[in-house]
Amino acid sequence: MNEPTADERGLERRFVFASTLIEEAAALALDRFRNLDSLTITDKGRQDMATEADLETETLIRGRLAVAFPEDAFLGEETGRSDVAGSQGIWVVDPIDGTQPFICGMTSWCVSIAFVTGGALEMGFVSSPARNELFIGRRGRGATLNGRPIFVRPATRIDDGILYMGYSPRIGADDVIPIFDRVLRQGAVYYREGSGALGLCYVAAGRLIGYVEPHLNSWDALGALAVVQAAGGTTNDFLAGDGLWTGAPMIAGSASLYPTLLAAFEGSDRIASSVD
Repeated sequence: MNEPTADERGLERRFVFASTLIEEAAALALDRFRNLDSLTITDKGRQDMATEADLETETLIRGRLAVAFPEDAFLGEETGRSDVAGSQGIWVVDPIDGTQPFICGMTSWCVSIAFVTGGALEMGFVSSPARNELFIGRRGRGATLNGRPIFVRPATRIDDGILYMGYSPRIGADDVIPIFDRVLRQGAVYYREGSGALGLCYVAAGRLIGYVEPHLNSWDALGALAVVQAAGGTTNDFLAGDGLWTGAPMIAGSASLYPTLLAAFEGSDRIASSVD
């Protein structure tokens, strides 16, 4: 048996560390969720909110990673990006994906951490502490929910189950409505509850058959995308071009369903060009 390389050992160290860090961060966020009345809420834009809990949780994650892996870069929704020149890789973090549900007292929010190196999405960690669920995925190593293996559902038709359809005000209604129209006319039943990361994890776990959204930011997507890919899902190349920095469309599902999901973007030239 060959000894692991230095790169492999480095990835293993990061995987073990982040597996613990995600639970520490989720516990902090859950504590703040249970004390919503004491939080200050900030309006960052249309349907874009933040709380003290977002910043506290990201600061915790960023600080722990800076001490453990000072050579790594960081990209977070709340604190921004660090220099990536010469770095071993980059951690991509959303401290609370689903802040709107969070501040409304709903449980459809999560903490997300991903690690990217050499242009490859290596691992992702998504904790939904209010629902007591932890999703983990690692490239080539499979995906788990609370330690048990999970797999995408082998759906072949868009009406074989429930489809997650995401939307945000970053994309205009004229780009989104045609996508909804196409899938609904094929018999789709859709689901959305405010956290794209959780929606993707539910695809990984076979609860949903697929995911379609015209645009996601990388911090919203990558932790859960790693879980989907590790669970056997087929996705568009989110990191192509400037996806890490500017976001990209998201399509995810089984290999047999993916062409149908991709076809939903036909006719929207601006979006379709970025998933071809």
